[in-house]
Amino acid sequence: MRIDKNFVNNQFVSSNKGAMISVYNPVDNTVVGQVQAATADEAIDAVAIAAAAQKGWRQLTSIERAGYMHKLADALVARKDAIGRALADESGKSLEDATNEAVYAAEITRYHAEWARRIEGEIIPSDTPCESLLLQREPIGVVACLIPFNYPVYTLLRKIAPALITGNAVVVRPSNNTPCSAFEIAKAVQDSGMPAGVVNILTMDHATAETVCTHPKVGMITLTGSVGAGRKVLEYSQVNIAKSSLELGGKSPAIVEADADLEKAAREIVASKTTNCGQLCTAIERVYVHEAVYEQFVELLRANLAERQFGDRALNPSFMGPLINENARLNIHQMVERAIDDGAKLEVGGYIPEGPGHFYPPTLLTHCRQDMEIVQEEIFGPVLPVLKYRDADEALALANDHQFGLASVIYTENYRTAMKVANNIEAGEIYINRTPADPYQGYHAGWKRSGLGGDDGKHGMLEFIQTRLVVLNY
Repeated sequence: MRIDKNFVNNQFVSSNKGAMISVYNPVDNTVVGQVQAATADEAIDAVAIAAAAQKGWRQLTSIERAGYMHKLADALVARKDAIGRALADESGKSLEDATNEAVYAAEITRYHAEWARRIEGEIIPSDTPCESLLLQREPIGVVACLIPFNYPVYTLLRKIAPALITGNAVVVRPSNNTPCSAFEIAKAVQDSGMPAGVVNILTMDHATAETVCTHPKVGMITLTGSVGAGRKVLEYSQVNIAKSSLELGGKSPAIVEADADLEKAAREIVASKTTNCGQLCTAIERVYVHEAVYEQFVELLRANLAERQFGDRALNPSFMGPLINENARLNIHQMVERAIDDGAKLEVGGYIPEGPGHFYPPTLLTHCRQDMEIVQEEIFGPVLPVLKYRDADEALALANDHQFGLASVIYTENYRTAMKVANNIEAGEIYINRTPADPYQGYHAGWKRSGLGGDDGKHGMLEFIQTRLVVLNY
């Protein structure tokens, strides 16, 4: 069992005051690590250290900051095996997937480093003679980064890379379910030679996290998490009017037209729903199938889901792994039971397996209605509700009849239908004839209750800046 320490000012620091957090392997519920939670005073000290370090970091040229970030990316790749092992043990992912996540994290770090020479201001014409308006882009200061459990390595770098290239310092709170991989990343920060205090990583309870987020030196809070967590962040941000960037819940609809490649669509939708046991914000969460191919497509889904085995991915990487903890499994199973009580038909799965671990089988529900909880609320697990529609207009209306608007999907060979849906879908992303996989250079931003602001690309990087207008009269 590993013992980790919080990472502040480029050092792993001991504490005898905070409670010990145990980290469990969701495959068999064994303890794989422990880390001492930061106290409120220790977290306050970390914010002060970050604020002091940021003053020097922002004075570096952006190309100098990029140099450190490229070294960090190199260090992540060099440590990918250790990061992957820690992540596999705490999440139930296969070692290959966990190691690849570290590589993807290095790549998004390099991507944002390449913005060094592209962070531009503007010159704006003035109405006053002999005057110029100069719009400058500046860092915000200290950014609090709140990281989820589902892709904790990738999301950590997805947050801190744009924050760093724009001249900010960060205080990172990893999920208490998956903190060990974060401290392996901290070792990569040390290896990179990053100036002390620019990156700080601490585990903490909710009360201490609130202390960080409401600290007057924290100018921005960025979160990937639930709607409930997003509401809490908005409450925290009111204290000092801190900027918030929130990637929240999703309920991605997939529309399957009669002219679609049905076998491809079924295969990809099932892969989306069972990757990481469905614990993915953009996973397909509801499927709308044209009535002409409904029975055929349901049978394809049933066959694909029935073939998908679950179990320990350390023994067989092709298995679907576990949910993160027992509460998640019980909540999902109760949603399935309520859906069945409300008229849904269970086609595949829908039971709690015997034995250790937080496993749940791939589950298919038909005879679903738009007003059902299973269609309206995020499942975040391997459960797929299916509904029937008459035409593309009805499918679009059903897809948009929702509180969430993160990602969406349509399968069709008719470009007119594809573009009509693409131009009218109420979501931040739509994928045509494929399932979601956020590109580094895109912009991952939700509509409605799916969030504020966004990640990735130019626009994700610009989330971490503020502007200054210089009015130059000559």
